[in-house]
Amino acid sequence: MSVFTHLVAQLGRLLEPVLAESATAAAIVLFTLLVRLALFPLGRAAFRAATPAAGCLPMLLQLPVFYLMYRSFSSGDELLGHRLFAAPLGARWAGALEEGGVFGAQGVVFLGLFAAIAVVAAWSAVRGRRAAAAAPAVPPVLPGAKGAGAAAAVPSAEQLAAMRKLGGVLPLLSFGTLITAAVVPLAAGLYLLTTTAWSVAERAWLQRRSPRPAAGAGV
Repeated sequence: MSVFTHLVAQLGRLLEPVLAESATAAAIVLFTLLVRLALFPLGRAAFRAATPAAGCLPMLLQLPVFYLMYRSFSSGDELLGHRLFAAPLGARWAGALEEGGVFGAQGVVFLGLFAAIAVVAAWSAVRGRRAAAAAPAVPPVLPGAKGAGAAAAVPSAEQLAAMRKLGGVLPLLSFGTLITAAVVPLAAGLYLLTTTAWSVAERAWLQRRSPRPAAGAGV
């Protein structure tokens, strides 16, 4: 049994007295939150770098975890017997449709997952477009900044324009999570929902705490 499987199984056993057969599903959510908490310092540093490319680094570092999640619920593993309400954690959307249709017992669980992902994606898109619209069109002048070294530290107008465009488009990629969740096991879909929600909430929190430019800073 892999370390990942062992950790999820142990968390599930701790939650089982409260959540019964859905304890493993809750353990996946808790495990995802712990992973994102460990990556928070990196996410904060990427946000301060103020480049969309830097923001992709925490997502790339999660790919091995997502792969382990996918493998654990796609092969003959002891976790395959666990469920989220009526749906096995190893079930896929296509299988749920064959089992009872869109509104069958398993289908309803998937519909709830898709609805939650859609809400998070819409929230991400709205915040992304607002942030892109609020971004300065010209580079700010930093107090006390002089010389070529100061100019190199400040992004150019062209770089800011590119960042604004990417900032408006990248949040839309969250809707791609819906497509992925429809083809991977339910457990992997739970992971995607949790990590996407964390990403949006983390960015909103960091934006709220980031210092705002003083009035007339770009003059």
